[in-house]
Amino acid sequence: MPAACESVLEDIEDIVSAEDLKPHDRQFVRKNVFPKVRKRNSQKNVQTDDEPPSDSIIPGVQKIWIRTWGCSHNNSDGEYMAGQLAAYGYKITDNSAEADLWLLNSCTVKNPAEDHFRNSIKKAQEGNKKVVLAGCVPQAQPRQEYLKGLSIIGVQQIDRVVEVVEETIKGHSVRLLGQKKDNGKRLGGARLDLPKIRKNPLIEIISINTGCLNACTYCKTKHARGDLASYPIEELVDRAKQSFQEGVCEIWLTSEDTGAYGRDIGTDLPTLLWKLVEVIPEGAMLRLGMTNPPYILEHLEEMGKILNHPRVYAFLHIPVQSASDSVLMDMKREYCVADFKQVVDFLKEKVPGITIATDIICGFPGETDEDFLETMKLVELYRFPSLFINQFYPRPGTPAAKMPQVPAAVKKQRTKDLSQLFHSYNPYDHKVGERQRVLVTEESFDSNYYVAHNPFYEQVLVPKDPLLMGKMVEVNIYEAGKHFMKGQPVSDARVHTASITRPLAKGEVSGLTEEFRRAPQNGTNWKAQPSAEIPVKTQLSSWMALQLPWQQEGGGLKILSVSLALLAVLVMFYYGGMKTE
Repeated sequence: MPAACESVLEDIEDIVSAEDLKPHDRQFVRKNVFPKVRKRNSQKNVQTDDEPPSDSIIPGVQKIWIRTWGCSHNNSDGEYMAGQLAAYGYKITDNSAEADLWLLNSCTVKNPAEDHFRNSIKKAQEGNKKVVLAGCVPQAQPRQEYLKGLSIIGVQQIDRVVEVVEETIKGHSVRLLGQKKDNGKRLGGARLDLPKIRKNPLIEIISINTGCLNACTYCKTKHARGDLASYPIEELVDRAKQSFQEGVCEIWLTSEDTGAYGRDIGTDLPTLLWKLVEVIPEGAMLRLGMTNPPYILEHLEEMGKILNHPRVYAFLHIPVQSASDSVLMDMKREYCVADFKQVVDFLKEKVPGITIATDIICGFPGETDEDFLETMKLVELYRFPSLFINQFYPRPGTPAAKMPQVPAAVKKQRTKDLSQLFHSYNPYDHKVGERQRVLVTEESFDSNYYVAHNPFYEQVLVPKDPLLMGKMVEVNIYEAGKHFMKGQPVSDARVHTASITRPLAKGEVSGLTEEFRRAPQNGTNWKAQPSAEIPVKTQLSSWMALQLPWQQEGGGLKILSVSLALLAVLVMFYYGGMKTE
């Protein structure tokens, strides 16, 4: 594989020089082109006239395996990349062994996630697979030794994944790490109306913003996602409308901090949510993502009203991380434990039955036994039904990695103690015998049940009746476990069908216009756009950038297919040479 450029580039255009051939020269100037004429022979392995040369590469026909680690934001990015590749003609496969290229979409939150990512790269290379890297790990640290020479697609460049994959398949190393900007202002990321393949056709994940306003000392994600950049409300509402038109019945709002939404564009989260609930059809639900305490405090009254809305789950994920103010100060979390309690107490009073999920880090640098005891008391007080317990991992390049560390054995013991406390109570036992309204959206991991959620986003397992999938039904709760309840559908209850149309089939591409659906696959008959070509030197000497429909201002069906143009020239010379024999 070619070596990577020594310097990390903001974009491909950064290494175009004045001496490079212009696009028109590359494709249309013929005086210096001397095609090699293939002579006919009768050997057993000779290629027939209608076959391409054995060493040719036709982009858009290969199989691609996509693996995503991490948060729902990262999963949404993975769905968008899969959709664009499938729309262009690539086959997305669940079989890594049969794939020609692996697209690895990474998470940088914890060491184990990056270890899995690194091991997958090694496995791909051992299997002679082409590799494209995405996600927060290469965006935050593109110069790491194990990333050398590999293609990278940045977290704000996912709308150009087809270009990177094409060039990687041709044997080039491409790195796109730039930021999306409009008149110098950073944008939330790639367009929301890109084609995508939803992992679950019934659930749409919408990233409302990227980045955050904090600078937590342990966080590596900030290095990748950067400062807060929000999408306009009208774009988010349009995306929600489109999703419902494609059979979606549940929307997840996600970002690194949903509570901070809009502060960079003069609006706020409640304003967005009120606009969204206007377009949610009966029988569909909206789930809010994670929000940090500081940014929800000033919107508590409005958030209480929104979380009581019948089409919004009474659920909120508010990470506390520690119940020690001194630890929170070292983390630079910008709130104290009293702030967190104020948020939780207010919402529990105003939104009866609300589910509050939270995160806790065990063994942060400087955490004493007394600090940890305060955290244990907080969990005992609120008995969170959903608790994410994380042993602290020092991430390279973060301030916390340079702090004096808590011994590994102590971190491990604290994690174990907190886990034991969490498993000592059962949050759903008192709900046995209740009649609940649930929305059925997926299949359980063991494939024995369908998974539904009640208005508080608590998991309810129901019988695997295909007629229930995507429907809102009433069930009687007859059993409860630590993380779930089991419900039996009520025979005389009304069934709500949220979808205003048939859901897309699993693997079907979302967001394609009828014009694009009618277009041939694999680039055939697509109009070439020579002006869009970007010649570059070094390892990208034959680079030709594509303009896909979703990358153009006018949105028309204009795609540059350099491979076909060059193939046409070669075929012309081939037959011309044959006639001279």
